[in-house]
Amino acid sequence: MNSLRPGVRLGVDVGTVRVGVARTDPEAILTLPVETLLRADDGSELDRLIEIVDEFSAIEIVVGLPRHLKGSEGISAKGARRYARRIAASRPRVRVCLVDERLSSNQAHHRLRESGIPERDHRPVIDQVAAQIILEQALDEERMGHHPPGILVAATNQEGPSD
Repeated sequence: MNSLRPGVRLGVDVGTVRVGVARTDPEAILTLPVETLLRADDGSELDRLIEIVDEFSAIEIVVGLPRHLKGSEGISAKGARRYARRIAASRPRVRVCLVDERLSSNQAHHRLRESGIPERDHRPVIDQVAAQIILEQALDEERMGHHPPGILVAATNQEGPSD
């Protein structure tokens, strides 16, 4: 039996060059790759992400939080937090959360290699696969804890010292 809340969730892997997007089915059983967005200097790729949120009527957006192996946070984590706040400000009625994504890129490369995809062909899809892994971790967390996953992100337009 599925103990998850019904509804589509999106997984987002935020990078400095690309943003990988994955989704669940409405029952939150399967994760599926959706799209890789190229980061734009003006942040306009966020508009496409919001279109995807609306297209699938997502109930939740799970953003990967890239921590160092020892758990500390660096520049990439600050960027992911900032990006998550921008998403939350764009869709304040949709739950946005951060989930630890340590090693998701390594896992994504491993998964693609196991699927027989040569390393040279990973770039177009690696971010989507990483987003799937982030989403799978969030679903596992919800199944085990019987509560929504991650760290809730407040809908705010501020980018203060906590960036």
